[in-house]
Amino acid sequence: MIAKAQADDDNAKLVAGLFDDYAAAIFAYVWHLVCDRDLAEELLQETFLRVFEARDRLSDVINRRAWVYRVATNTCYSALRRRNRFTWLPWHSAPDRIYPDAAEGLGRQTMVESALGALSPDYRAPLLLFLHEGFSIAEISDALGISEGAVKTRIYRAREMFRRAYAEETRDEHTC
Repeated sequence: MIAKAQADDDNAKLVAGLFDDYAAAIFAYVWHLVCDRDLAEELLQETFLRVFEARDRLSDVINRRAWVYRVATNTCYSALRRRNRFTWLPWHSAPDRIYPDAAEGLGRQTMVESALGALSPDYRAPLLLFLHEGFSIAEISDALGISEGAVKTRIYRAREMFRRAYAEETRDEHTC
């Protein structure tokens, strides 16, 4: 009984460490997937609640970072299915005042965000993990529960879809 309580306490400390190490990055990732800050905060909590509930299995997990991202991804996909909707919000909130020299940069940022918003979550997730979070192909495979070949294919296709969507955004901007 005492050994189980001590093991449970050690696992709880491990979960707390995972939260300290990854909460900020997981929040940014989740926010990019669900495009809703309030929902992202809820899903971050739900992700770490699920991690806590699975704390007894942590000793068997080889790549804990990828595992936590997988839990976050699955949590997001479940929420998106429940809500049956998907919208895109900017990565960063625009400042209250836009200075003239920053207007061009914000316009470009808006076009990038819009082009990323054109991607489905199945393609956006591996692209964000690869380019934004710096994950390797193997880590993305672990995090999303798909083969490394599927990761490579999705990243390639996501880049192509992004290029087309961005070119369309650029073309639309110049025709106005």
